[in-house]
Amino acid sequence: MLFDSAAFLKNVTTAAGVYQMLDVNDVVIYVGKAKNLKKRLASYFRSNITNGKTRVLVSKIVNIKVIVTNTETEALILENDLIKHHMPKYNVLLRDDKSYPFIFISEHRHPRITSHRGAKKAKGKYFGPYPNSGAVRESLHLMQKIFPIRQCEDAYYRNRSRPCLQYQLKRCLAPCVAGKVSDEDYANEVKLAGLFLAGDSQKVLGQLVEKMEAASHALNFEAAARYRDQLTALRKVQEQQWINSDQTDVDVVGFNYEHGIACFHLLFIRNGKVLGSRSYYPKIPKGTESAELYSAFILQFYLNSSAGRQIPRQVLHNCDTLDQQGIGEALSSEAGYKVQLHHNTRGERAKLVDMAQRNARIGLESKLAQKGTQLQRITALEQALDSDKKITRMECFDISHTSGQQTVASCVVFDREGPAKAQYRKFNIEGITPGDDYAAMRQALSRRFAKANDAQLIPDVLFIDGGKGQLTEAEEVIAQYQEHLPKIPLLLGVAKGEGRKPGLETLIVGSTREIIDLENDNAALHLIQHIRDESHRFAITGHRARRAKVKNTSTLESIPGVGPKRRQALIKYLGGMQELKKASREEIAKVPGVSAELAAIIFDSLNH
Repeated sequence: MLFDSAAFLKNVTTAAGVYQMLDVNDVVIYVGKAKNLKKRLASYFRSNITNGKTRVLVSKIVNIKVIVTNTETEALILENDLIKHHMPKYNVLLRDDKSYPFIFISEHRHPRITSHRGAKKAKGKYFGPYPNSGAVRESLHLMQKIFPIRQCEDAYYRNRSRPCLQYQLKRCLAPCVAGKVSDEDYANEVKLAGLFLAGDSQKVLGQLVEKMEAASHALNFEAAARYRDQLTALRKVQEQQWINSDQTDVDVVGFNYEHGIACFHLLFIRNGKVLGSRSYYPKIPKGTESAELYSAFILQFYLNSSAGRQIPRQVLHNCDTLDQQGIGEALSSEAGYKVQLHHNTRGERAKLVDMAQRNARIGLESKLAQKGTQLQRITALEQALDSDKKITRMECFDISHTSGQQTVASCVVFDREGPAKAQYRKFNIEGITPGDDYAAMRQALSRRFAKANDAQLIPDVLFIDGGKGQLTEAEEVIAQYQEHLPKIPLLLGVAKGEGRKPGLETLIVGSTREIIDLENDNAALHLIQHIRDESHRFAITGHRARRAKVKNTSTLESIPGVGPKRRQALIKYLGGMQELKKASREEIAKVPGVSAELAAIIFDSLNH
């Protein structure tokens, strides 16, 4: 079905707005914005288009929808929202919607300092966001040396009767034990920690100097020595983490783009302090130009409100074709204060941009090397299997459980570029004999292939972590569903070697039971080990999460007739779970809201 562009363009407005291009399946394949919709859309249908990506895009257009906005700024924001919603095939996509971590100081009598990610529901002060959890852990570790504030869980803190090891290491003032520290002194430490996290280090240094001198004049040399040690540690941290900068709220963007892969490297500077840095590798349609890529990245990165990301007042970059004014207005509208973008920087700013550029180049080189290594490994596997077809998709299944309980099966997916984590799957296994790995493997594979009908989602090679028994189960499942499968995967069993040592694995080919021996340094074996280890890790992670959920669930919740209110009443009236288990039917029946019949059910459930 051809799109009648001439008829469409006759009726298009010249106002600012957003356009959505749809294919034959009515799927949005591209979203764009324009200051003049008619002029921008007409540019797609010229006869002399040289950009390959645009030609392919235009050939797939069946319909175009237009949304008119009041200003170009509104169009920028709406474009970003539509891209996040539809995830169009031909747009640059930044898959980075997870929330960012903060450092949190609670509002307790003796506040706790810890990391936090997610909704800010708890009362207290939040500092950040930080680029990743590693930066938070490092900051908390340094804070513990400088400001001995408790970092333990509230339940642990409430049940202490004597100081823990952190007190002995002088990393906590032990507010949990009476007489170790006064509320006033502890509150002062918390105040100093807050000032430090907010960036007022000079104020913290001044107050520590005053306290040290006051303690010295009062002949309290032990306290003076502690303040001296704090000062030394604080100055050391400053030397390591702070820059001599007038830029107090800045992000610095570095960019490199080669061989269809782009790397954006960001430095995060808040209150003159480098909080950290991070590299991003957005998904890019083939043929995308650098200017479009740069603009799409910055808008998607900062307008993603679900990530809890703070928009800085200044963004430094090196793209001279970027629409600084338009993007700045869009970010300002979202942030509620003026945001400026700068390029052609000088002096200290230029050094920061150079640093980000250098890191982007290194990040891209690393990514390309990783991609090349992965391709080399897949090529080696194709040679080892004597395959004349390219391997584009591999899957591996593994089983994890503890004594047969909370069994979880994992399915990890690798393509020619490495792990495709968005396609990983976990299967909670039910209705089998505990510990029966064969039955667990059969159930997981059946659920995976029972309704599989897309050839692109069927693996070329299916690895089974196990020996001939697990491989036989896999063969029977594939045979059961082979009539509707668009292609049949090659089955490979990966049996562990002696002592489970890497390099001693035995590879068993399905149906023929042929044994493939690969040298320890063979690239194909390294790929198989990587896939097997990843499936094992993913299975254990799922099993532990399921086991923790069961562990944290009260046994009372599974008893018919016992809801949250009755459960609380039973625990409160009888003095805890242990006392409830010791109680007789008559004692349980005395709990308000519990009948004699329900008391008998509860007693039998707890003492069966």
